Amino acid sequence: MNIRSETIADYLAIAEVNVLAFGQENEAKLVEEIRNSNRYIPELSLVAEVEGLVVSHILFSYIDLIGEETLQVLGLAPMAVHPRFQRQGIGSALVKASLEIADTRGEAIVIVLGNPPFYSRFGFEPSVNYEIESPFPVPEEFFMVKPLQSYQERYKGKVVYPPAFEKV
Repeated sequence: MNIRSETIADYLAIAEVNVLAFGQENEAKLVEEIRNSNRYIPELSLVAEVEGLVVSHILFSYIDLIGEETLQVLGLAPMAVHPRFQRQGIGSALVKASLEIADTRGEAIVIVLGNPPFYSRFGFEPSVNYEIESPFPVPEEFFMVKPLQSYQERYKGKVVYPPAFEKV
């Protein structure tokens, strides 16, 4: 398996992985919308390849955390693994690699709406533990955060996703 940053040549394969993993086009469209926005971070859009084929994709982009001040933080969405390659550790490897890059970049915190048993393995905790409010009416355990080395206590407030997320 090879993990690397996405390239323009990967766009169609990434869209296909997202459609197959989620059973709809919403996430593939989200990736495209984020790429065309000022919230896109090329170094944090990674693919995993197996024998030269893109089988997984993860994307982090900037979202807002509004409290006493408005801070840009990382939102992890989407993360997709081709159905034929799920449950083989590929998604986990992609999450680990991307979190290391985010930490190296000096990012402070990552926010995800996802599966608690999966994401808690990487240090994600319910956002309420950090006084971070979800913009969605979801059970607390599904809206999670992972503080990175640059995290400071000032990171609290309500998450606001950019317009690209409105269609998901």
